[in-house]
Order: sequence, then C-alpha cells, then structure tokens
Amino acid sequence: MNKQKISRYFYFLFLFALSFSAHAHSGAGSMHGFADGFIHPWLGIDHLLAMSAVGLWAALMGGRSLWQLPVAFLTAMAAGVGLSFAGIEHQGAEAWVAFSLLALGLILFINRRLSTPFASALVGLFALGHGYLHAAEIGVESNAFSYALGFLLATALLHGVGIAAGLSGPAVRRVARAGFALSCTLTGAMLLAGI
Repeated sequence: MNKQKISRYFYFLFLFALSFSAHAHSGAGSMHGFADGFIHPWLGIDHLLAMSAVGLWAALMGGRSLWQLPVAFLTAMAAGVGLSFAGIEHQGAEAWVAFSLLALGLILFINRRLSTPFASALVGLFALGHGYLHAAEIGVESNAFSYALGFLLATALLHGVGIAAGLSGPAVRRVARAGFALSCTLTGAMLLAGI
C-alpha cells in the first residue's frame, strides 16, 4: 500500500468519524445495555480518536507499553465508571476529555519516548474522564453492567485499531502518527474552545 492510499484511508476514516456527532455526550436519549455501550465509543469522535491514539502510542513505544498502556486505560476507565455510578459530581469532565485529546495529539506529534510507568499513569488519568462520561450517558432504566461491558469491549477494539496502525510498516506508521496527532490536537482544541 503506498503513502497516497494510506493517506486517503485515514482521511476517509476522519471524515467518517466527523459525520457522526462531533461530541457523543449530548445527554439526549438514554443508553440501555451492551449494544448501546458498545456503539457509544464509535459515535463520538472524542472517544474514537482518544482510544485509537492510545493504542497507536502503545505500539510506537513498544515493549511492555504495548499492553500496559491499553490495560491502564481500561482499568482507569472502569474506575471512572465507578466514580460516576457512586454519584460523584464532576463538572469538568467534558473539558478533561477534550484536554486528553489535545495532550495525546501533542504526545504523538512530539514523538518522544516516555517511561512506561509515566505513560501508563498519564493514559490512566485521561481514561478516568472518558469512563466517567460514558457512565453519565446511562439511562435510569439501563442495565449498567451490560452497558459498561459493551463500551469496555469497544474501547479494547479501538486500542487494537491504533496498535495495528502502529505495528504496520514504516509508511503506515508515519501517516497514522501524523494523522492522529493532527486529528487529536485539532479536535481537542476545538472542544476546549467550545467550537
């Protein structure tokens, strides 16, 4: 696959993601079970980009980071769900998620290797906000456990998308890193600015 085809693929993926709600946390409607939980991360560009970017970053770092970053994200995301289920209010969660996108974009852009424990802690902090907001979308009549399982599985799959891009050949890796760096940075900045 040449660079032009790879670029078109990521451009199409980005446009496809933008065709959905630019922000998955409208508060409209309610989520009910596994299927709703599974689809939620795919419909919000903030989650789609962040979760794929974590997988890409893990692959670019390599070694233990390949599995530790996704595990840290999933674990902290589950903790964020717990905070939301416990009724703990967090008015800044939307900004937290937007900041996580901006930070991930800049990390991918700079492409500097961080220690695995530090990178794991960082993605864990980002994941708390994502988990909190996912849980906040659950309706009163929902099966919260099934919903949470659905979005945790989708998150793991999105990490896999990023990992696959990062483990591909050098051309794919370069295009993926540049595309996710730009997409995450711009989307995070726009969400923080309220655009």
